[in-house]
Amino acid sequence: MGADPATPHILHLHSGFNLGGKEARAIRLMNIWGHRARHSIVSGDPDAMGARSVIESSIQCDFPGETAPSLRGRPSLSRYRRLARFMAGFDLVLTYNWGAMDAVMAHRMFAPFKRMPPLIHHEDGFNRDEAERLKPQRNLFRRAALARAHALVVPSKRLQTIALSDWHQPARRVHLIPNGIDVSAYAMAPQPDAIPGFARAPGKTVIGTVAGLRAVKNLPRLVRAVAPLADKVQLVIVGEGPEHDAIARQASDIGFDGLCLPGFLPEPWKYIGLFDIFALSSDSEQFPISLIEAMAAGLPVVSPAVGDVMDMVAEPNRPLIRAKGDEVALASGLAPLVADPEKRHRIGQANRDKAGSCYDEADMVSRYAALYGRAMGRPDALMTG
Repeated sequence: MGADPATPHILHLHSGFNLGGKEARAIRLMNIWGHRARHSIVSGDPDAMGARSVIESSIQCDFPGETAPSLRGRPSLSRYRRLARFMAGFDLVLTYNWGAMDAVMAHRMFAPFKRMPPLIHHEDGFNRDEAERLKPQRNLFRRAALARAHALVVPSKRLQTIALSDWHQPARRVHLIPNGIDVSAYAMAPQPDAIPGFARAPGKTVIGTVAGLRAVKNLPRLVRAVAPLADKVQLVIVGEGPEHDAIARQASDIGFDGLCLPGFLPEPWKYIGLFDIFALSSDSEQFPISLIEAMAAGLPVVSPAVGDVMDMVAEPNRPLIRAKGDEVALASGLAPLVADPEKRHRIGQANRDKAGSCYDEADMVSRYAALYGRAMGRPDALMTG
């Protein structure tokens, strides 16, 4: 039986589709909306498709990687024409991050001459090449490409400021929708064996993080920050990506044998509660979903002051948010938490309370449903109740 033509068909164009914050959010929305939409997903990196395993089997979803034009390549009129022709067959186009910006430009160029669906672009942060400073040529390209976009969605106040100032986007086009999660799922106690290959050592404190293993996350820095506490801690880094070997090599080089790299694990609510402390070491973040997950699980957080992290955590946790790029400060934030279980519990409970009051997914889901529905001229298409 073919797909119901009355069901909106949404095209997702991702820079890569391994599980990270933007992928987790997109898949969560897809899973919640169920039969209300069908989806096609294209990854700019054909080998980065690890997140597809998290999509529920009942979701109408395909991956037209072989028939879709590549999101990568040199700008050219013929390439943009192919992208525009491909996008034209959908009811809504959703693009994500810089890696999909060529598709945004193709849409902008051909919309005046060809019937094109509405396009909504999402910016969730930057890779290492723009972690310290935005590239002026990319700012100009974004500014031009977004001129005909229906909306630009950002999850953080910092990205909202960048969109308005550096990218010169009109305020009516920019939508700040903070990330949210199913906070109640994190109340359950995890099974001790929920992380493959990991077993808690007696008397050890578990420091953990969940991240794509990419250079911008600077996870070798976290290994170095934890190393002075080696006799007291274990470190668990959940995720997959090209930096896996560099992280393992850093641990080996400094003689730290308490590292566990279990790879990608779906359903973080099943295991993140095994951590005692959640740590970030990134050069750039915006509004990390993994941090909200850690807060919902009742964990204290040690992190550089990147993106909206300082505002996200509860007030008692803010002294543990350290200067960006300061490895010594990161280590000094971890040490007192390792030494004081009561302090960990007190700060973690404050984070849990804030996650419950501020970051539950219901508001996020309804705002995305309303925005996407309005763009398609079908305001109730994705509403769940």
